[in-house]
This record gives sequence, structure tokens and C-alpha cells, in this order.
Amino acid sequence: MATKIRLKRMGSKRNPFYRVVVADSRAPRDGRIIEQIGTYNPVSETPEVSINEEKALDWMTKGAQPSDTVRNLFSEKGIMKKFHESKNNG
Repeated sequence: MATKIRLKRMGSKRNPFYRVVVADSRAPRDGRIIEQIGTYNPVSETPEVSINEEKALDWMTKGAQPSDTVRNLFSEKGIMKKFHESKNNG
């Protein structure tokens, strides 16, 4: 099963709030998920991002591919750097 780490849109019209989730790549955007690993709120004055690093790294080592937006969020948090370092050292 090909898994993706992507955003699931929540919130109301013109007031988005996202959950960072692990889902089957064939599932719809807001459909069935495997696990929630964080949240992203782009509407606040400073965009709020909270991600469970251990779960994110665990899923990426299992082969889950982050979407482009999630990859950018992970880069800002330093998760992509840790993943590449563990991949190269391990």
C-alpha cells in the first residue's frame, strides 16, 4: 500500500485549518486516514504548525511520501534534515 503524508482540510469557509495525516494514496483528500500526526493553522497571525516528530520520522522510514506542502512544513521544523541524516547514517 502506497502511503502519503498530506493535509486534511478542516474548518469553515474561508477559515481553513489542516490536520497532517497519513493516508492511503488512493483515498480522497478528506477521506479515510491511517493516523493523524499533527496540525497546521495558516490563518493565525503567525502560522501555527505542530507535528509529532517521532511519528513523522517513523512513517517516512516505512516509506510514506510527504506531499509538497507537508515537505515544506517538515523542512521548516527540521524533520526532513533529521530524516536524511538518519537515512545516511543508518
